[in-house]
Amino acid sequence: MHLMELLGWRSVPMAGVSIGLTRRCPLHCAHCSTRSTMDSEEHAPELFERFVDSFRTDDHPEVLAMSGGEAMLRPELVRSLALRARSAGTRSSVLSGLFFARHGRIPAPIRAAIDAVDHFSVSLDAYHEQEVPRTNVFDVLDRVLDRGVDVSLHLTGSGGQDPYLEGLVADVRRRFDDRVPMVVNAVSSFGRARVWLVREAQAHRPVEANPCAMAAWPVVGFDGRIVACGNDDALDDPPPHLLLGHAAKDSWPVVRARSLGSGMMRAIRLYGPRYIAARHGDQPAASCGGDCATCLSLSSEPQLADRVEREMARPSAEVLEHAAREMTQAAGGASFLRRYGVAKYADLAWLGVP
Repeated sequence: MHLMELLGWRSVPMAGVSIGLTRRCPLHCAHCSTRSTMDSEEHAPELFERFVDSFRTDDHPEVLAMSGGEAMLRPELVRSLALRARSAGTRSSVLSGLFFARHGRIPAPIRAAIDAVDHFSVSLDAYHEQEVPRTNVFDVLDRVLDRGVDVSLHLTGSGGQDPYLEGLVADVRRRFDDRVPMVVNAVSSFGRARVWLVREAQAHRPVEANPCAMAAWPVVGFDGRIVACGNDDALDDPPPHLLLGHAAKDSWPVVRARSLGSGMMRAIRLYGPRYIAARHGDQPAASCGGDCATCLSLSSEPQLADRVEREMARPSAEVLEHAAREMTQAAGGASFLRRYGVAKYADLAWLGVP
């Protein structure tokens, strides 16, 4: 499964699901959004296997995306979930920081997990390179490519003018002869980065519709709670309108129905949280924060949810949803990257397309 095929599903509601298999990680990256350490939380594999076993051949996500922490600390679980998902018709991917590359080899259990998934993604940036040398990462990617597995690199820097990113992208393209696609993101102020990352304040934006594609796929958190988006603050303390269930008791069909049937979730995907707050909230629009901060606060106004449900019950809302969904799918994965990643590098996701 090439990266562009995976990204083509990313904006489609309930076309995929992400699972955080563990918050543990042996690396100590300064930008870690989950503040992972080797002492972080980790729950029984049966919790996640039960949920994936609820995928059915007639009702399943197209993509199961696994991550952590460091997902490859649990290679047997990665392999188990990939095989269980495939039996229902779901393809899988896993994202790793390649902690094992420091030793110059791929342990057999990790090699088996990589062979089991349909796409293998690797994180690489200045913070990872302090612990795992770039040459070691490239050597592992060479071996994985030789095994016929689709791969991609997820790069992180300070933005489109970052000289580190320019050099890294050039190095990747030269080393792999444009066979390895890339996703390029800017560091976000979450987790450890919140302590040191200072972003310039943005001018107040007019409140207008700004659909949230990040609410398209639910995320199964480290403790099994299923949340409507992957915002790290939402995973740690989900507001009621973003909580879709729990992997210990709820099935994929139930979670899918809740997300697609929720007027609030439909509105977030169609209009975006700031527009919802301005149109249906009691607080002045000027008091709204950014999209994520506003979204996390939507449950604080008791009447807002009822107003949104009434709005989304109108036939016109369904017509708008259908039109927006068609436009989003036609725009494809590169459009998603231009919006949520570093736009300058969005077309790198096409590298290696057969």
